[in-house]
Amino acid sequence: MTAAVDPDHSEWDVIVLGAAAAGENAAQYASQFSGLSSVLVEDALVGGECSYWACMPSKALLRPVEVVDAADHLPGLTARLDPAPVLARRDAVINGLDDTSQVNWALNTGIDVVRGYGRLAGERTIVVSGPDGSDRTLTARHAVVIDTGSCPAVPDLPGLRAALPWTSRDVTTMREVPRRVLVVGGGVVACEAATWLRGLGAAEVTLVHRGERLLARNEPFAGTLVAEELRETGVRLCLGRTLAEVRRADAQDTGQGRVHGGAASVTLDDGTVIEADEIVVATGRTPNTDDIGLETVGLSPDGYLDVDDHQSVRGASGSWLYAIGDVCGRALLTHMGKYQARIVGEVIAARAAGSAELPSSAAGHVGLPQVVFTNPEVGSAGLTERQARDAGIDVEVVEYDLGALAGTYVMRADYRGRAKLVVDRATDVVVGATFAGAGIAELVHSATTAIVGRLPVSTLWHVVPSYPTASEIWLRLLETLRTQRHAAQHA
Repeated sequence: MTAAVDPDHSEWDVIVLGAAAAGENAAQYASQFSGLSSVLVEDALVGGECSYWACMPSKALLRPVEVVDAADHLPGLTARLDPAPVLARRDAVINGLDDTSQVNWALNTGIDVVRGYGRLAGERTIVVSGPDGSDRTLTARHAVVIDTGSCPAVPDLPGLRAALPWTSRDVTTMREVPRRVLVVGGGVVACEAATWLRGLGAAEVTLVHRGERLLARNEPFAGTLVAEELRETGVRLCLGRTLAEVRRADAQDTGQGRVHGGAASVTLDDGTVIEADEIVVATGRTPNTDDIGLETVGLSPDGYLDVDDHQSVRGASGSWLYAIGDVCGRALLTHMGKYQARIVGEVIAARAAGSAELPSSAAGHVGLPQVVFTNPEVGSAGLTERQARDAGIDVEVVEYDLGALAGTYVMRADYRGRAKLVVDRATDVVVGATFAGAGIAELVHSATTAIVGRLPVSTLWHVVPSYPTASEIWLRLLETLRTQRHAAQHA
């Protein structure tokens, strides 16, 4: 049975401004596990970006493409993808953009929900502008947690904004697959979107990226493998290129959605002209900090919120203001935001109890796991070789062909992939790992465990992988590292 929120209730122990996945976790850990009262303030959907416009719908669109690709690489199997049922299942995954179930979860967990747009109005105070135009003032006895997230950034290029391009929200909730699509960007969202658009039947998919390689924050081989696969599936890559001009007739935002008079004509900086029915812009995100009342507590409303390892906002007087998720800019990943939220809930509870022993999120940010669900998948944890060297770490690296394993050969005879470990010479522990290949997402947690747990290579040698699985890559990497070390000693 769903509990009701008292409309006259005005004070809680913890107020969470923004009810995305991280905010939900912060409220849960503050109330359910620590006994503090908490409330979520949200003007859109409880569950936020991940539940409705990012992680969940994108993976619902990518999974069928992955299954078809796997079937195409195994003798005796054929698979056909029908876009309509795929889009219908996507709708089921995001509950038709209805957050009733998540609101009920919160209320039944003991977390109150207040609808409306919330802004800080001084220390521990939030003013909520409700759907009916009324204002309601909420007060926090212990803490305010900001989880207002981020929004897609659209570059100010000639004609681009006027053409009303799609952002990540539009492409994950599209009602039908466009025939010709231009994707702008070379990061995670751009590469994943190009993968599912082409896989779901878009006849022409062109990806334009100003950089020379895709997924530039990963090890170079990852972007190379993804680029090769995209090209083989028919995606046109225009790397090292930018948009010079965009033209689209009669584009307008009606308030009920975007409408336009037809195709967009896009001219690149080298003079190439591309016609597209839709343009998807995936060139980064901007924190939602400009209109949440930060100036009322002496903070700048520009940019990400600076936090310490307790997720406390630096610059705020006292220890009552926290930030988690995208808005603090530490790691724009849902699972990392939820991790920060768990830490915040524990920190708030400890401070409320007068404890001087406060949990820290430092260790979790060392692991920093991420998976890009392209074909092939790209998974990473910790630092790349470049990041480690830039941090002043003396490293040794080892790579191995994932396609040379018995486990991956069983998956597909023409398996292509690669793996790399970055090892700190001084401590002999792994500080970074990257995998690129089909079905490698589940390898990332073992890498994260090794990095956060600071397991020495000598210990990892005794962590025996099952045969025949892709996990055998750990053994092959360690064997190769031994060989490299032996050769160096006898050089």
